[in-house]
Amino acid sequence: MRRAAALLALIGPWAVAIAQPPPGYYDPAQGLSGPALRTALAGIIDGHTVLSNADLWNAFETTDDRPDGFVWDIYSDVPGGTPPYLYTFGSDQCGTYNSEGDCYNREHTMPQSWFGSGAPMDTDLHHIMPTDGWVNQQRGNLPYGEVGATDWTGQNGTRVGESSWPGYTGTVCEPIDAYKGDVARMYFYMMTRYASQVGGWSSPMLQGGDLSPWAESLLLAWHAADPVSAKEVDRNNAIYALQGNRNPFIDNPVWVSSLWGPMASLTASDPELDLSVVQSIGWLQLKRRSMEVWQVRLLDPAGRTLVERSWSTTELDLALPPTGPLILEVRSPRGRQVRRLMP
Repeated sequence: MRRAAALLALIGPWAVAIAQPPPGYYDPAQGLSGPALRTALAGIIDGHTVLSNADLWNAFETTDDRPDGFVWDIYSDVPGGTPPYLYTFGSDQCGTYNSEGDCYNREHTMPQSWFGSGAPMDTDLHHIMPTDGWVNQQRGNLPYGEVGATDWTGQNGTRVGESSWPGYTGTVCEPIDAYKGDVARMYFYMMTRYASQVGGWSSPMLQGGDLSPWAESLLLAWHAADPVSAKEVDRNNAIYALQGNRNPFIDNPVWVSSLWGPMASLTASDPELDLSVVQSIGWLQLKRRSMEVWQVRLLDPAGRTLVERSWSTTELDLALPPTGPLILEVRSPRGRQVRRLMP
């Protein structure tokens, strides 16, 4: 049965584990980037051993066990502190529940309604975790995001409320900071493992067979702010033992920026683009001979748009935001160029 967390003194921090892909596992992806890398990774992690819904309950005992043997629930865990409640595998499994702390069930971080409860997504452990049933219910099929005005707060700080992230104003669920990177890398896995199917899924976080722009920038920021943890590495290894496939973005986090965000392709798709860029303190001057309408954007490293302009003259002056490194993206009718701008 569930035990009061106050009875336990947890010792940490936990030793950092090492990811253990078998030799040669990622060989087909070496040296690739962009769409070729994504295709190669999809081929590597495709065709995993499909579990049943009943299998998930037993699987959690190796994929989501805390060092003290209790259920590792990201909706109740308090890293470095005392969680408000703890669950024992099996005996605290939901049934019915009426409030937070009653029991744990199965959280599909990408809700089943988004993909029509189809297989094998519905039992893919790489995006399914044991979580408190009541908190899971508060989240429902909401997208993840960052909350401004809060409607509901769980006991460890998980929140539901109005999105404060640029590009989306609906209701979202925000996990605590310690698990935002975990969620992001689960989504990058899903976008890769099921790349050929995502176009038929429906969610505010999806668009055109991939992440929507606001969701992409959000998850990139979460990935950067919350690096891969020992928990994720251990979980990846345990899932590999059960399903026979891995999350590549836990094993090699750099691949995220090879596939998403403005840094994903720094080579010009229009290498003959007539463009001169002069950077000075606080200003950027662009020059060209063409009078076509081009689109110009300045982005931060997480992919959020800071400045956006249509350009139809020979010169364009832009005030640089007082931030760190920036990314300049220029799109012509024939393609794009992306350049790093250092402060």
